[in-house]
Amino acid sequence: MMIFKKAIPRRTFLRGIGGALALPLLDGMVPAFAASGDVAGQTPLRVAFLYGPNGKIMNKWLPKTEGAGFEMTPTLEPMAAFRDQMMIVSGLNIKAADMRPGEDGSGHARSSAAYLTGIHPKPNGSLGASADQVIAREFGKHTQLGSLELGMEAPDLDGRADGSYRESYTNTISWRTGTQPLPIETNPRKVFDRLLGNSRSTDPEVRLRNIQMNRSILDFIRDETARLSAELGSSDKRKLSEYLDSVRDIERRIQLAEQQVSREIPEIERPDGLPTTYSEKAKLLFDLQVLAFQTDLTRMITFMFGLESGEGDYRELGISEGHHALSHHSNYAEPIAACERIDHFHSELFAYYLDKLRHASDGDGSLLDHTLLVSGCGLNDGMMHTHNDVPILVLGAKGKIRAGHHVRYQGLPLSNLWLTVFDMAGVPEGGYRDSEDSDATGKLEGIVV
Repeated sequence: MMIFKKAIPRRTFLRGIGGALALPLLDGMVPAFAASGDVAGQTPLRVAFLYGPNGKIMNKWLPKTEGAGFEMTPTLEPMAAFRDQMMIVSGLNIKAADMRPGEDGSGHARSSAAYLTGIHPKPNGSLGASADQVIAREFGKHTQLGSLELGMEAPDLDGRADGSYRESYTNTISWRTGTQPLPIETNPRKVFDRLLGNSRSTDPEVRLRNIQMNRSILDFIRDETARLSAELGSSDKRKLSEYLDSVRDIERRIQLAEQQVSREIPEIERPDGLPTTYSEKAKLLFDLQVLAFQTDLTRMITFMFGLESGEGDYRELGISEGHHALSHHSNYAEPIAACERIDHFHSELFAYYLDKLRHASDGDGSLLDHTLLVSGCGLNDGMMHTHNDVPILVLGAKGKIRAGHHVRYQGLPLSNLWLTVFDMAGVPEGGYRDSEDSDATGKLEGIVV
C-alpha cells in the first residue's frame, strides 16, 4: 500500500504491439488515506448469476436439515470446501411462470424468461429488464463493460420455441428491456478478445497464422510490466504476477484448443467449436469470468450451464442422450442416474470456479470474498416442469450473507431474492417491480447478516 495521497490510475493499461491489457485492482491504485466514504477507497462488489437448465434431481440436491446443520447432499458434495461460504435457499417459487388461461407450452420458456425478470412472459409479448441488467445499469457506471452474458450452448444449435413462446425466451435469461433480450456468448476466444482487445478473424487460416506467432502479446509488454512492477509494493507485485500468469494460461489453452480444432480428427463427431469437451469449455469460460472481475472490466456476469430445454454435450461422462430428453425420465432408474451425474458434474465445475475466485487476491481478501454468486434453476422438476421450490445457492460476499445456513421459505417469489441482492449491492430497484405482471413483493428476511 502506498503511504501518500497519490495512486496509480485505476484505468491503467499495459500496452504493446497495438494491444492493451487492463490491470487487476491493486492496492497502489487506492490512496492510503482515502476517506471511508470514498468509492475509490473501497473494494467493489461483483455479482454473478448462474443458471442451470431442466431442473435438478431434488432428492439428491436439497438438504433435509435447515439452519446451520444442513448436510452436504450428493449433488452438493463437490462444493464441500465452500460449505461455510454457502447458503442453501429453498421454498422460493417463480410465480410469474404460472400458466394462465389460454396459454400453451411446456413451461420451459416461461420459467427461464421469468427467472430474472419476475414478469409473466406472454407469447409474443414483452417482459422487462432482468435483475442482472438492473444491476448492470448501476455497476456499468464504473466499468468498461456493463455486463457479460455467457453460456455453454449456442442458441442457433439448441434454442427452440416452446409452444407459442418464441426462442428468445429460452435462449437467454438476460433482458436489457422488455423487448431486448441479450444473447449469450459461448465461444471462449470471442470472450477473450472482447475482454482484452486484439480481436482476430474467425477464419481458420487467419487464426492459425496468429497461433504460430513466436511470442504472445504479453512478451511485447514485458518491459512495461517490469517498469510498473518497480513502483509496486510486495502485495501488488504478487497480484500482478498472479494476474499475468492467468492471462498467459488462458491464452495458451485457447491457442492449443484452436490448434486441435484446425486438425482433421476423424473421431470427433461434431467439431462445432472450441474447445472439444464440455468441461474444458466451462473451465475456460469460468477462467475468463475471473479475469473479467480481476481487471474490473465488468462487475456483472450471467452464465448459463445450458439453454432451458437444451440437450448439452455430456459424452465425456459416458452420456450420449441429451439432458432435456433425460429429464423426462418417467421415473426410470437409468435416465434419473444420468441426470444425477450431470447435476454432480455441474457442481464440480462450479466448485472449480469458486476455487479460482478464492485464490485470486482482491483488496483485503479474495475475489470470492467480494463476489456475490447466485446459482439456480428455472425449474424444480424437469419432467413435471414445476417451477415451485426451485434450487438456489448463494455464495461468496463475505460478511454480507448468512453463510453456512439452509434457509427455507414458504412459497415466496424468487424475485424477492433479487430485491435483496439489489439491497446488498447498493443498487436502486429502478422500477423492477413496477409492472402489473411482476411477482416481486418485497425483500427476503434471513439472507443478509
